[in-house]
Amino acid sequence: MSLVQLRVFLAAVRLGSFTAAAAAMHMAQPSVSEFIRRLEDAYGTTLFIRGGRRLVLTAAGQALLPLAERTVAAADEADRVLRAVTSLSGGTASFGLLRNAKYYALETLVTEFHRLHPDVRLRLGGLNSVEVAAAVSAGELEAALVVLPIDDEGLRVLPLKRDEVLYASANPEHLITPPTITDLASRPLVLYDAHSGWRDPTRRQLAERAGLAEVALDAVAEVEQVESALTLVAAGVGDSFVSRAVAGTAATSGVGFVPFADPLYDTIALVRRASATLSPATAELVRLALDMVAASTRLEPIP
Repeated sequence: MSLVQLRVFLAAVRLGSFTAAAAAMHMAQPSVSEFIRRLEDAYGTTLFIRGGRRLVLTAAGQALLPLAERTVAAADEADRVLRAVTSLSGGTASFGLLRNAKYYALETLVTEFHRLHPDVRLRLGGLNSVEVAAAVSAGELEAALVVLPIDDEGLRVLPLKRDEVLYASANPEHLITPPTITDLASRPLVLYDAHSGWRDPTRRQLAERAGLAEVALDAVAEVEQVESALTLVAAGVGDSFVSRAVAGTAATSGVGFVPFADPLYDTIALVRRASATLSPATAELVRLALDMVAASTRLEPIP
């Protein structure tokens, strides 16, 4: 029993004749008759009483009818779902964004994608790059924009652009000259991304520098949001560091910014699982994200 046979059977039931069924299915009338005959022969029964002006179902045909309807309906639904998933008429795009995406104007990514593809559902992650990269590695997200460095085992990493990290302080004396890693170790620090701690990519870079200089970095206060950290810096609790995009957008009154003596950069990269193929929906979202990063005036090219 094939799906085509069931479709022919249902068309004959609905339209009352093999001729009408053939016309509706764009088939020759003998072909419709042959499909039904083979189905009947396979089970040694008849499905229709022939000879009248309209086909009449036998007991076997009546028993088959609801099962054929459910089978064909399920097949049609499967076809619809698969076509939606493999096109941009449905499905879900799963993507991760770096924590401070809004400072790079990436919040418009969602609105632009929805405008272009309103039938596609979006699932976005926006935690620290450490968690976002781990979600991609685990298959919870298909791809993401992150800040490097991250643990990249099993991931394909494409560096895109970079943003300089600036030292932030409300103490004018701390802004006279660009600070060194030794200066950083000698001053009270207010750090954000408390949940990720020293796994945070920017902190990891500073920790590596501190290790080479044989000094230790410690915080007098840790908060989750960069805006909260800048508020504490303005209050004189301690100094911090933020990307240039954040410094230019979320600047807090009384806080000044200066580059490090040894320039420090956050590198923005696209990550995806090395062995996975992106769904059409996520591939389109990635394309838009790459275009936005390329056009961003808040990021600079990687030398």
